[in-house]
Amino acid sequence: LKINQFYGAPTAIRLLLKYGDNWVKKYDRSSLKILGSVGEPINSEAWEWYFNVVGDRKCPVVDTWWQTETGGICIAPRPSNPEDEIVPAMAMRPFFGIRPSLLDDKGNVLMQNDVSGALCISQAWPGMARSIYNDHQRFLETYLMPYPGYFFTGDGAYRTSRGYYQLTGRLDDVINISGHRLGTAEIEDVVNKHEAVAESAVIGYPHKIKGEGAYAFIVLKKGLKLSQENLASELQSLVSKEIAKYAAPDHVQVARHLPKTRSGKIMRRVLKNIVENKADELGDLTTLDDHDTVKEIIEGHKKLLQKDQSQ
Repeated sequence: LKINQFYGAPTAIRLLLKYGDNWVKKYDRSSLKILGSVGEPINSEAWEWYFNVVGDRKCPVVDTWWQTETGGICIAPRPSNPEDEIVPAMAMRPFFGIRPSLLDDKGNVLMQNDVSGALCISQAWPGMARSIYNDHQRFLETYLMPYPGYFFTGDGAYRTSRGYYQLTGRLDDVINISGHRLGTAEIEDVVNKHEAVAESAVIGYPHKIKGEGAYAFIVLKKGLKLSQENLASELQSLVSKEIAKYAAPDHVQVARHLPKTRSGKIMRRVLKNIVENKADELGDLTTLDDHDTVKEIIEGHKKLLQKDQSQ
């Protein structure tokens, strides 16, 4: 039997990208018919590489959005007409029976296109969670009470001028820099365009002047060497150009790996506690796949702060 569907997390795709094309191209991939992505927003560079190299430009990339709580895929480019377009790095179309809505922070439904808001679902659907075992009140408080009459997903989304949905990340991953609200995934998408960057994680941290600042953790592509200082300068220029000067990361730390769960998800709460100098409050690490990674990042963070303070 040959594989005709490949479905993975953006973290795994970026890991493959880090090691170059040869690791993929040495295998026969002619049986592949469709590629899938799930778990977090996929950045444009990873999507393009996935489509061009892994799928050899022949397989549609289905960037799906769903949660354990939803019981199945809710937003995805397919199913749709075979000739319908697929926009890179975008989940796009609601699945049958799913009615997404975007709401602002005051609970108002945003009816227009070209707008961002909290992603909610406006009617019940087959497969949705109905409670949390032995804690129904927590279920109500988490999913149904934030926006009464809607199922609150905890994610933010952007609806394009054509009505397509693009996931922007968890709403608790939104940072407020000098009054500007930015999803960390938006900054990561730009950072990952740099030719030396294999993977990144941007974390918000308290800033005395701006309220919050951006702190970027970077994993370099295999075989590439670039000083942390030069990389920081180049990334700050890139983000300033692509988004705005205020969005540029204040700190850039190069790491060998990022802390991840065994299923490949970046443990952002661990990174957040480190940048907030709460390394002794990392919480439950039972799902962490490599404890040495965290130790290395803590040491790297200390050295970066010491260097900044000495300048």
